[in-house]
Amino acid sequence: MDEEYDVIVLGTGLKECILSGLLSVDRLKVLHMDRNDYYGGASASLTLNQLWAKYRGTEKPPASLGSNREYNVDLVPKFMMANGTLVRVLIHTDVTKYLSFKAVDGSFVYKQGKIYKVPATDVEALKSPLMGLFEKRRARKFFIYVQDYEEKEPRTHEGMNLRAVKTKELFAKFGIEENTIDFIGHALALHRDDDYLNQPAYDTVMKVKLYAESLARFAGGSPYIYPLYGLGELPQAFARLSAVYGGTYMLAKPDCKVEFDESGKAVGVTSEGETARAKKIVCDPSYLPNKVKKVGKVVRAICIMSHPIPDTNDAQSVQVILPQKQLNRKSDVYVFCCSFSHNVAPKGKYIAFVSTEVETDNPERELEAGLRLLGPIDEKIIDTYERFKPVNESSLDNCFISESYDPTTHFETTVADVLQMYKGITGKELDLSVDLSHASAAEE
Repeated sequence: MDEEYDVIVLGTGLKECILSGLLSVDRLKVLHMDRNDYYGGASASLTLNQLWAKYRGTEKPPASLGSNREYNVDLVPKFMMANGTLVRVLIHTDVTKYLSFKAVDGSFVYKQGKIYKVPATDVEALKSPLMGLFEKRRARKFFIYVQDYEEKEPRTHEGMNLRAVKTKELFAKFGIEENTIDFIGHALALHRDDDYLNQPAYDTVMKVKLYAESLARFAGGSPYIYPLYGLGELPQAFARLSAVYGGTYMLAKPDCKVEFDESGKAVGVTSEGETARAKKIVCDPSYLPNKVKKVGKVVRAICIMSHPIPDTNDAQSVQVILPQKQLNRKSDVYVFCCSFSHNVAPKGKYIAFVSTEVETDNPERELEAGLRLLGPIDEKIIDTYERFKPVNESSLDNCFISESYDPTTHFETTVADVLQMYKGITGKELDLSVDLSHASAAEE
């Protein structure tokens, strides 16, 4: 193994696999290693037996849950925005040929104990029971403004420079009420807290536009798509891509140790007495624990049910966002549900996840509002994990460390992290100006 590579990637989590695929396409010489004997790392998909082994030890799953192999339970469940960055990356790299996707049935938001379909256009705003009559009209005007907004067309700006105007000032201009701001900010723009209200409105407007454009790509009830057989398919698809372009994969490599020179720069990785040399190292936080800091903790309930989530029009797949203010919290609660319709469970079974950032010393109680929405639960597993963020300076030590996965049920934050690492390694932005009209081949 005593060879020289441009990049060694440690860990086969989704972020690491996307990155090794992108770097291989750029003709960099990539070695990808993992201490596990399976793909996916922290973002793997598990069969029922694997899920029970991980969380219940020697206990066997109840026979009533059905066939072990028909389950593909994501450890980090996330949907993809149909017009979003990850889909652009998939098309840019042609990974779509290894995957099949299907639209997600519904996107809902929680308000005062009930859930409502998220309106994303002026037409939907007028129909939405989320708002009273006058508020519907104000929201409609806001959505028309967002739909028509083009940065290079000043006539669409209505005299506002969105890179200077704060988001709360834009909402004030349209007279939008607090409850409406809540669902626009959290369920459409997918902000994780309310800091965005004091930031330039441009980012929020572009995120709401992305939501509406993604919704328009399908006749479905949501802007999201999701791969058949679960997210575990994604790391494997990018691994295949990397291999096609000459990338080398080694699984089940114990004790992968990053080697440094006298100046503190990473120069390679040693495993089983052999060292592979490289100019740059990419890894998840578990491989370089002394170069990361803890930034939070996620709590997640994994629930197996025999029915869809109530009040979602029997949606076979759905996202529900519970904005923080509705729950007197600092962070949102996310509900994700998928089923046999995406081949992640046997027929008649549904897998729901409720997740959030931990804020108290009783994490499970923080999920209660989300769990109440699910109806009867056959089996429930509670999992918590700590989130880490790199604190190193990549230009000084040649180490590019991904952030731990956050509790969001969409991919926007994940891909931003990947693209930032890509730029750090290659010195260039990834060109994602792809024509999405050719993307339907892998969509069901």
